[in-house]
This record gives sequence, C-alpha cells and structure tokens, in this order.
Amino acid sequence: MWSFAIQNILSRPVRTILSVLSLTVAIAGMVGLYSIAGGIETVVTSTFRLIPGLLVQQRGAPVPIFSTLPADWETELEQMPGVSVVNPEIITRVNVINGKTIISPPRFLVGLELESRLKLKNGVYSEFVTAGRYFELNDRGTNHAIISQQIAAEFELDLDDTLVVNGTTLQVVGVYECGSLLLDVNVLCDIDMVRQMSRYDPASVSVFYVEQDGTVDDETMASNIERHFQDRHLDAVQIDLGQLISPGMMPLLPTSAQGITSLLEWAGRITGTGTDEAELSETAAASNAQASDADTNHQGEAAGEEEAASPIEVRSANDWTERFQEMSADLDLFLGIMTAIGVVIAVISIVNTMLMSVSERTIEFGILRANGWSRRDLLKLITAESGLIGGAGGLLGAFFGWLATLVLNQIWPDRLQLHASLALLGFSIVFATGLGLVGGLYPAWLAGRMVPMDAIRRG
Repeated sequence: MWSFAIQNILSRPVRTILSVLSLTVAIAGMVGLYSIAGGIETVVTSTFRLIPGLLVQQRGAPVPIFSTLPADWETELEQMPGVSVVNPEIITRVNVINGKTIISPPRFLVGLELESRLKLKNGVYSEFVTAGRYFELNDRGTNHAIISQQIAAEFELDLDDTLVVNGTTLQVVGVYECGSLLLDVNVLCDIDMVRQMSRYDPASVSVFYVEQDGTVDDETMASNIERHFQDRHLDAVQIDLGQLISPGMMPLLPTSAQGITSLLEWAGRITGTGTDEAELSETAAASNAQASDADTNHQGEAAGEEEAASPIEVRSANDWTERFQEMSADLDLFLGIMTAIGVVIAVISIVNTMLMSVSERTIEFGILRANGWSRRDLLKLITAESGLIGGAGGLLGAFFGWLATLVLNQIWPDRLQLHASLALLGFSIVFATGLGLVGGLYPAWLAGRMVPMDAIRRG
C-alpha cells in the first residue's frame, strides 16, 4: 500500500512539489511565529532563575522602572523575619550614550547601593563579569560603571574607556554578560551616582531586592512584607523639569522661544504647575481642599470594610514568570490567527491536489475495484498519499522554521531570542501529517463512491 502510494505521488512530481511547498511554508511560518512566544518564555524563565531573591516594588507598577518607594523603608525590611540582605536600587532610562539617542533596543541605568549589594550571596551581575572587575566599596560615589557585553560591543568600548551616558561621563571598570535579553541591557553604577545623573529624589528608590536567609518560605515572607506596610500611603510623585529631562537630552531640546514655551506648557500640564504664581496658589488650595474632602469621605467609607491593599507588592521569580505569561496571552491569540490563515491555505492546496489526482485516475481506480479492491482500500490509498504529502511538508517546514530561528538569532542577538523547542517541532510534523490526512478525506470519499464499470467507461 505505502509503496504504491509513494509511486503515485512521484509520478506527478510538479503537482506534488507544489503541494509540499505550500504546506512547508505554512508549517515554517507556524514554527517561526510560535518560536517568538517560546523565546519570550525561555528568556523570562532563564532570567528569573538567575534572580532567586524577592523584589519589593510599588503596587501596580508593570515593571520596576515605574516603581517609586521611600528609601527609609529599607530599615524596616531588614528587620522582617527571614530577610538576610536588603539592597535598594534605582532604575532609570538611558536616553543618550556617546551622543547617540537610544530607542531600540532600550538601555537602562541601574544604581546599586554597594555596601548591601556586596553582602548578597547571589549578586545577579557579579557572577557574570567577563572582563575587568565587579564593584568594591571604594567605588561608592565614583563614576565607575559596569556595562553589558552588548553595550560594549555596540559602542566599541573596552576596560578603562569612558562613555557619556545622559550627559555624564562614566569610566568602564567591568563588563558582564548574563546571556539574557532582560539583563544584558544595563549600565550599572553606584546608587548615589545615578541619583545625581537622573536627579532622582534622595528620599526615594525604585525597588528593594531582598535576599532570604532560608528560614521562611517565599510566599509567607511576601505576604508578611505586604501586610507590614498595609497601612502606609505613598505620596503622589513630585515631578520637576529636571526629572523629566536628563542632561543628555539637552542637545535635543528646542532652541526657539516658541519651542521653549511649548515645552514649559507641557511640563506644567504634567506637574500640575504653571508660570503664574497666583494661579498656582489657587490650584494648590483647590487641590488641598479636594484632597481633604476625599480623605474625610474615604475614612467614612472605610469604616467596617476590609483593610486597604498594601501600597507595595512582593514578587518572586515564579510571580514574574506568571505575569509575563499573562501578558503574552494576547500574543498567543495573534499567533494562532496568523497560523490558521496559513494552514487553511495549505489544506486547500492539498485538497485541490488530491481532487485532481482522483479525477485523472478514474480508470485506474475502476480497474483496482474490478480486481478486488474495496472502497476502504481506495480510502486508505488516497489518505496515505495525502498523509505522505503532509508529512513531507511538516518535516521540511519544521526544519526550515528551526533554521530560520537560528539565523535570526545570529543576525540580531541583542534584539531577538527565538526558541523552537523540540515539542514545537514534533507537534508541527504531527500536525502537518494530520492536515494531509484530513485534506485527503474528501477526495478519498469520492474515489470510494465509484462503481468499477462506470469508472472505466468514464475514463
């Protein structure tokens, strides 16, 4: 049966090749698309495997760069059961490096409090220094920086070279490479240096990295920390023009009077301030009155109700992985739709090929029936042929899809990390074979309905 099916396929090489190619393109596209989701999952999983500690950040902040917490909460966190080390961090966006505006891939300036950072058993970056050295205590308050290998390669930097980040000159004392797209995007500095560079509020930090001592499990510790700060309130973030515009952005600012006026108006709308002092006073008075009324109403409504949610949230590696998976749900839906379009086209091509094959082989099928072949035997033959086409398309599609992920990762190593798993490749082959079988069912049914003598006469 199978040898007969293979001979029939090879007897029509052009048509068979076109059908196989259509399915190959569809399956390769499916592998490529789903390797995006696989790459995201792999990056997230591998990244947070390197970060065993807990991250304390402002509730509602999607990522740590949008978080702001009081710096003096560090002392309270250190006294919590199960806490070994608390390391404050400041994270800001890098806008300009050596005169080049940074858009994509993004780069970040990470300020580390060095005294507590050096006490960590797992310093995240310290284990992956590939050149130079990691921070020491005497680096506090200096312009020393440790940069990722990606940044070093992009700007052709070596040890002891200098780079200008957001208008401030930094000296490279080390280069690291974690092998993660989420971590290999940073310029690491002392926290006080980053405060000066970004004009960050001295009384605030972005997040706290908490290393456990192993006496309390992560879930219990996270719950205890959130409950400890449950009655706290984070003040509204005060924004001034110095925080909005880093020194490195100064060359990009408008120089005309009209442009400067527009910029000031824009800043005024964001900060809630204006150039007119009377208007500012009236606005502030109205805001205070509204805030007072709102606070009074809130206290009245809160009576007898559940306690307010904590202003912070504590995230472990598993929590971040789950959050990224939730964020990628829409991506999976999009990938499914795009794959479905290609699959439908491929199935139509297979059905068309097999229908043409059946119509051309009417006499052959009539002779087979006259020689004792049953309808079931014809059904097996046609589905075997379409299944072989599907299997061939699946194998080629899986191979070329996998090969494409390797090539793209090699071309854009700092932007892409596609991952076609063995499970995805195996599923693609099985799926394509199943599509081939399904595509051959209708033509096989038509062939099985033929009456032997009628088929011979029709031919």
